[in-house]
Amino acid sequence: MRISNKIFLLTVLTLPVFLTGCATVYNPATGAKEYIMIGTAQEVSIGNQVAAAVETKYKLSQDPAQIERVNSIGRRIAAVSDRQDLKYYFKVLDNKDINALSTPGGYVYVNSGLLEKANDDEVAAVIGHEVGHIAARHSVQAMQSQNLISAGAIVASIFVKSSDSSRQAMQGASVALNLIMLGYSREDEFEADKLGVRYAYYAGFDPNGEVTFLEKLQRQEKGTPFDKTLVYLKSHPLYSERISKARAYAAYLKETHSQPPVQSPIPAPAK
Repeated sequence: MRISNKIFLLTVLTLPVFLTGCATVYNPATGAKEYIMIGTAQEVSIGNQVAAAVETKYKLSQDPAQIERVNSIGRRIAAVSDRQDLKYYFKVLDNKDINALSTPGGYVYVNSGLLEKANDDEVAAVIGHEVGHIAARHSVQAMQSQNLISAGAIVASIFVKSSDSSRQAMQGASVALNLIMLGYSREDEFEADKLGVRYAYYAGFDPNGEVTFLEKLQRQEKGTPFDKTLVYLKSHPLYSERISKARAYAAYLKETHSQPPVQSPIPAPAK
């Protein structure tokens, strides 16, 4: 039997083992029970590889003021996140596009172009949105949906030389990065918006930062619908819906929840 046929057969035979190993847990960020195939340790390992790929593809900002601003706001958001089982890393990409992204395992990247357009409340909302993706495990859920491919890759690793392991790991990181770049579902984006508004509010910022930021971009977009700098809008659901939902949730929080005292930022992670 050829190796490729062996891999296929073993994948079919072992996939039920992977699936029966799932755990069902309650996610406080989403308020839902979810299946866990990729645990925190695995997620962090994948996230480290994806972060390395991001920082190879894009240049990190060396501006001390930008770096401190993002880290200061980011640590306050992280301190109130529903997810405290991993460390968060906040970095600035030297890129004029108005965009931000997060990876599995706690990495959040904000473009310098976005920082130039947004005040601190708005930056907090954007970072809160990205931390929301991490807390809700959106990227992990997307990867878990690829369980057939993952199981096949694990079995295939049995038949490759150890010297090929790092190359395969980087290929896996590339796949995860592509999933992130393709964007999340509308439901995931709206959920991350809601979490971003909540985290910003609990961290001591104006929860309407999400609203004013999107309104600012909406005004800028008029007359230039294909402006390259408006990447943040192009990769997310229709902004009018986001504005409406974010405004309603911010009002709800203000009416029903007292803003907690500003949390002490979590210490910066060791380098």
